[in-house]
Amino acid sequence: MQIDTTPLEGVLVLTPKRFGDDRGFFSETYSRKQLAEAGVGMEFVQDNLSRSERAGTLRGLHFQSPPHAQDKLVRCNTGALWDVAVDARTGSPTYGQWFGIELTDENGKQLLVPKGFLHGFVTLTDGVEIAYKCSDYYAPDCDGAVRWDSLGIDWPLDGREPVLSGKDAAAQPFSDFQSPFEA
Repeated sequence: MQIDTTPLEGVLVLTPKRFGDDRGFFSETYSRKQLAEAGVGMEFVQDNLSRSERAGTLRGLHFQSPPHAQDKLVRCNTGALWDVAVDARTGSPTYGQWFGIELTDENGKQLLVPKGFLHGFVTLTDGVEIAYKCSDYYAPDCDGAVRWDSLGIDWPLDGREPVLSGKDAAAQPFSDFQSPFEA
């Protein structure tokens, strides 16, 4: 597995090797051992699957606050999406900065989003399925969101309005966000 750093400390791009032939391919998408050898010691306890039917569906920017903060390992199973992590750790030299990457079923890339980061994505194709591992269970009382358009993120929407949930449309702007995370 290839593990690449990003400008945001702790946010990593993982690209598993693919072994293919005329039938398709095999890929080991997660290896606790390989991550531990790279200095990443997260323990995942829950797998989630999200499907978005329409291109331009934007989900985020989401977080789960302590004591149930979550690390996430995100991959695209079907289609293509633009995945984003935002540093929300007060005291961090990159606080409020974001990193985005295209995840597709073809490129096999994954984004590791540690605790203390906001996470969101926009679908680039119809029928997108993403799978992600979480290091803590969903806790509704710790669930939160920051408005998707309050950080200057270059969302590839091609002039369209995003398809949003009510929760995401009503989320607080980053300027009003009182971060529960510290660097």
